[in-house]
Amino acid sequence: MATKTFKLGEVCKGGVITAIATKTKVTIIAKDWDTTQGYNKGSNQSNAKEWDRIEVSTSDSDADSKLNWFIYDLTTSYYTDVIMDWVKSKTELKALSRW
Repeated sequence: MATKTFKLGEVCKGGVITAIATKTKVTIIAKDWDTTQGYNKGSNQSNAKEWDRIEVSTSDSDADSKLNWFIYDLTTSYYTDVIMDWVKSKTELKALSRW
C-alpha cells in the first residue's frame, strides 16, 4: 500500500488531497486544511477532517476516468495530472477503451 498527501492549499477545495493506492483499489480523500497544525506545506495534515472520498477498483473498466473527474472537481488540471501520475506509478489502472 502506498499513501501520499498532497498539500495544495488555495488551488484545491479544502486544501489537502490524500491518495491511497493498493494493488486492487485506489482511494482519493479530500480533506480540509487543519489550521491548528500550521499554515505551511510542512505542517502535519494527517488528522485533517475528511469531507469527500472516492474508492475505485483498479479492475474497473473506467477507473482512470472516474478518478480523473473526481480529482478535477477538487483542483486544477495541472494538479489532477500530478496526482494521477503518482497513482499510475503505484498501480495499474484500466482506461476506458474508446473504440
